[in-house]
Amino acid sequence: MDFNSHSDRVVTAAVELVNALTPGERRGRPYQPPSDPEERAALARAVWDGESDHTVFTDAELDELADVALRLREVFEAVARGDIDGAAERVNRMLEDTAARPRLARHDGEPWHLHFHSADGGVSAEWGGPCATGLAVVLGGELYDRLGVCTAPGCDRVYVDTSRNGTRRYCSTACQNRVKTAAFRARAHN
Repeated sequence: MDFNSHSDRVVTAAVELVNALTPGERRGRPYQPPSDPEERAALARAVWDGESDHTVFTDAELDELADVALRLREVFEAVARGDIDGAAERVNRMLEDTAARPRLARHDGEPWHLHFHSADGGVSAEWGGPCATGLAVVLGGELYDRLGVCTAPGCDRVYVDTSRNGTRRYCSTACQNRVKTAAFRARAHN
């Protein structure tokens, strides 16, 4: 997309949180997030890739992150159904619940950039606030239809379409290839 680097990063983080921490289907198979706290924490740390000070999680905080991921999933699903009003309402609720407030921050030698979380709101606010704000930026612009849920059979992972032409329909190349292979085989048998 290219709203700004931080907005793009938090939208990508929203996608990664949803896909890592919500149950459903992935690439034609049932998907369950790991139940082991260490595995769940490793997935969470990978989402921010060192950009969060929060690297150690309690079980309660991991449950909070899973709840954040479920709420974010609802936004993607609403957009996929064409319910932009519903998606916006969900995002607004998350913004309110997390007390997301923009503030300029500079760290690690980077230039000033926006952070979108309250200073003391816990893990839900620290992670949910920025993700909800990033989705608000997308929903409030012309490219809201770039949020999606994979259309491949047996997959419900989410994505953000950053392609030039905006025609992405799958969460990954693997799902796209599965669909193309199935269509090729169907044509070959007819």
